[in-house]
Amino acid sequence: MRSTKAVINLAAIQHNLSVVRLLAPGTGVMAVVKADAYGHGIVQVAEALTDVEAIAVACLDEAIKLREAQIKNPIILLEGFFSQNELELSLKYDLQTVVHQQSQIDSILALKPEQYSQKKLKVWLKLDSGMNRLGFTVDDYSAAYSQLSNSVLIDSINLMSHLACADDITNPMNQAQIGIFKEATQSYTGLRSMANSAGVVAWPESHFNWIRPGIILYGCSPMVGYQGQTHGLKPAMTLQSQLFAIRNLSPGDKVGYGSAWRAKEKTRVGVIAIGYGDGYPRHAREGTPVLINGKKYPLVGKVSMDMLTVDLGNDDQLSIGDKAILWGKGLPVETIADCSDTIPYTLLCGVTSRVKFEWVTKNPDEG
Repeated sequence: MRSTKAVINLAAIQHNLSVVRLLAPGTGVMAVVKADAYGHGIVQVAEALTDVEAIAVACLDEAIKLREAQIKNPIILLEGFFSQNELELSLKYDLQTVVHQQSQIDSILALKPEQYSQKKLKVWLKLDSGMNRLGFTVDDYSAAYSQLSNSVLIDSINLMSHLACADDITNPMNQAQIGIFKEATQSYTGLRSMANSAGVVAWPESHFNWIRPGIILYGCSPMVGYQGQTHGLKPAMTLQSQLFAIRNLSPGDKVGYGSAWRAKEKTRVGVIAIGYGDGYPRHAREGTPVLINGKKYPLVGKVSMDMLTVDLGNDDQLSIGDKAILWGKGLPVETIADCSDTIPYTLLCGVTSRVKFEWVTKNPDEG
């Protein structure tokens, strides 16, 4: 049986949560588990994070999946609801929702008492502080707040915005957004939330009452040019396979599609059972490291759908069946992302259904 698998260490996620709490003491943690918990398994991760104050997802389907798995934490819909029916389901499943546009307020105001059986809705009113993606403008924010506060359906109104450039500590946009959010919300009593993972790490003035850690929970640094270990984080996902063929090459022999790589000297090439059909980036550059038995070997040739090749040099200590780590413990996913001109998020979220997933809970410092 093909041995390609993603091992998810839930203890690493719990460790990373403890790091987050140290970085932002006294704040509520809204753990972000959207996109199948960044590819780590939404239900399994939520079960490992039952002591967080709330959980955030992108959409209703994700929230219902958690409720059906008996997750009891407060759940927030970051994209809000998309229709009147979704609003009613949000009430049914006891969900909190972000409100970011007038049509959502109109849907709330249109609900009749018999449609919600006296249930109350907790909302997060989103301010567009400069990202120009979702949220009410500064000019429209007060009117939006007033409309919601006059609805008998509303239990509470909390206040939210989102940082656009928090991963770059040199960008003046961060202080500008924080200032806009502070000024626009200063007259309201609702709890405030602005900090994403990068905000948690680099912008303590953005912590307010609630933080929204995402990628940091899974062991990656949210900051440009840094790795998770810089912040004391542990990688939660280890993507691994095995060496399943070894080829002896002579000088001039070529490898892979397009004969893109040519051996300059006598060498051995290892074939590993993973490719872009499993979520490994096809555009990973020559020289991208693969970890085999604790040693790094460079990628050579083009990544295929089902396999890739590495230059083993004259190393004769390797054998068919040896474990190969593509990213994770011992090989940061940030490194592979850099070698592939992408970000860790896309790699973690992009592991395909062909890869077997295994969830474990063990000391992340152990081998």
